[in-house]
Amino acid sequence: MAVKILWADDEIDLLKPHIMFLEQKEFEVDTINNGSEAIEMVEKNNYDLVFLDENMPGISGLEALSEIKRLRPSLPVIMITKSEEEAIMESAIGKDISDYLIKPVNPNQILLSIKKNIDQSRLVSEETTSSYQQEFRNIAMRLMDRLDIEDWKEMNDHLAFWELKMDKSKDKSMSEIFEMQKKEANQQFSKFIEDNYLSWLNGTSDETPILSHTLFKQKIAPFIKDKKTFLIVIDNFRYDQWKVLEPLFGEYFDVEEEDTYFSILPTATQYARNSIFAGLMPSEIRKKFPSKWVEEDEEGSKNNFEEDFLLDQMKRLGISLKTSYNKITTNAKGKKLVDSFSDLLQNDFNVIVYNFVDMLSHARTDMEVIKELADDDSAYRSITESWFKHSPLLEIIKKIQESGHNIVLTTDHGMVKVTSPIKVIGDRSVNTNLRYKLGKNLSYKSKDVFEIKNPDDAFLPKINQNTRYIFAKDDTFIAYPNNYNYYVNFYKDTFQHGGISLEEVIIPIIRLKAKK
Repeated sequence: MAVKILWADDEIDLLKPHIMFLEQKEFEVDTINNGSEAIEMVEKNNYDLVFLDENMPGISGLEALSEIKRLRPSLPVIMITKSEEEAIMESAIGKDISDYLIKPVNPNQILLSIKKNIDQSRLVSEETTSSYQQEFRNIAMRLMDRLDIEDWKEMNDHLAFWELKMDKSKDKSMSEIFEMQKKEANQQFSKFIEDNYLSWLNGTSDETPILSHTLFKQKIAPFIKDKKTFLIVIDNFRYDQWKVLEPLFGEYFDVEEEDTYFSILPTATQYARNSIFAGLMPSEIRKKFPSKWVEEDEEGSKNNFEEDFLLDQMKRLGISLKTSYNKITTNAKGKKLVDSFSDLLQNDFNVIVYNFVDMLSHARTDMEVIKELADDDSAYRSITESWFKHSPLLEIIKKIQESGHNIVLTTDHGMVKVTSPIKVIGDRSVNTNLRYKLGKNLSYKSKDVFEIKNPDDAFLPKINQNTRYIFAKDDTFIAYPNNYNYYVNFYKDTFQHGGISLEEVIIPIIRLKAKK
């Protein structure tokens, strides 16, 4: 089907060579010489694109633009003008033009503008497919190597890049191939964690990544000593989600450092986030603060004492700063913090824990509406972006920028879309998480999970002397034999955390400097 174009210009007769050029390219072009008739033509016909002269007698191009956008909000309009006045450009851009060309224009300029606005989606898809076909072999060869910590961080970055590129592609077959390659990467990464995790914790490895319990000391403490800073911890926030939000942050902040670190196991809030604030591993927290550690089998919130843990760690590190801590678990609490933001400016260091992404991931399991909206990673990223644009957190970000303070942005763990069930038999005392289990009577095929027989080796609490931990790998989730089919159908294709995958383990730590 030919692309249908309307061109409105009071000197349209002088543009016949351009019109003929476009018709030779098999575009259908209707021409008109005034703004009033342009509006009528748009109202009566379905056009793919409009070229609109800014300076026409009667109704001006800008006036016609406003009416055209009222009639057809999504219709691309390209403004053409002789004027280079900044005010006219800003007015046109403010009225949502798709492009802005200054006379005299040549045919190739016109063609490029059409392709940007009509063919961009197809061209991006074709270019992405072609580029990924070349890159597929490189990634495959890389995965055959013996990757180290930095290699895996780079691989995670690389895969996130291609994942976001695939979001703009319409080639479903290539997207499926990418998903297969990502699954292979996660299988190899799970082996890497199995081979190295315990040696990292016990100091027997030649190299150890920054982990949850060393994050504050190594990546946050040195920064907050020099500049008033906000630490924002978005619970359950993956690296690819950061890449989607990065342009929104970029309106107000420059990225001074973008890095990733490794969440401890289990990649769950009770363990990972407590460890960030305490600067200790879970069993060490339990020993140092016995009244403030809530066991898996006990009722109540398991992250009620993060502020106490943080202040204790800062004292151990010799950091004396006026500090605040706020945990946002509802939209109302976020708005309340916005309203009282000026109070935070009296502090040297402000911590904000934002739980929305975590709540959304759990809601997706329980609420059919959310499940329909976020049925894959791309949709999940889109929901995260939409939420952020309309959240109190964005208002907080703006206020931080206005105050001239800096931000450290991070998270405690990510999440992964689970697709493959693995059977585990356990008694009633076993915890409910789908990506890890702990207990004394667990039966399973060991190849399906990463097993830690002695929790002391991983600095994990024991409920009793026979407690063991198992962790699901890549995109698997743990299901019980009882009512197995119902259980599998209910949780298949949901987002979960607690286990081992690139998405859960390798997570962002970003330093942001306020733009002036």
